[in-house]
Amino acid sequence: MAKNKFHDGAGPSQRQLRVGELIRRTLSDVLMQGDVHDVELNAMSITVSEVRMSPDLKIATAFVLPLGGGQRPEAIQALARNKGELRRQITKQMSLKYAPDLRFLIDESFDKMDETRALLQSDAVRRDLDDDDDD
Repeated sequence: MAKNKFHDGAGPSQRQLRVGELIRRTLSDVLMQGDVHDVELNAMSITVSEVRMSPDLKIATAFVLPLGGGQRPEAIQALARNKGELRRQITKQMSLKYAPDLRFLIDESFDKMDETRALLQSDAVRRDLDDDDDD
């Protein structure tokens, strides 16, 4: 019986991780150098924190965040509008069998880190931590 390679249990393969990191670096370079012919996109400073690849390496989901966290919807719209040109630039700089379809999502991990930091600094947590130090 054939092994099902599309399950969520084992996590991404080494190939998925390697290709995702290569695409992240290339996409960051393309955005930083302003190689895209869109004035609105070139005016934004966008951080590409992670790229996750599908198991067949045909879909790349890029997690992005504009500098300062503002203009999130505008950044996603600008990236989606220039998806074809970004894909072409990435393919030109990399040697992949297929040019992956790009999808863009806002990276929420920075917000979650801020929430966690605020929670750890709250009075209730500090009180509990101080009680443990007395033992």
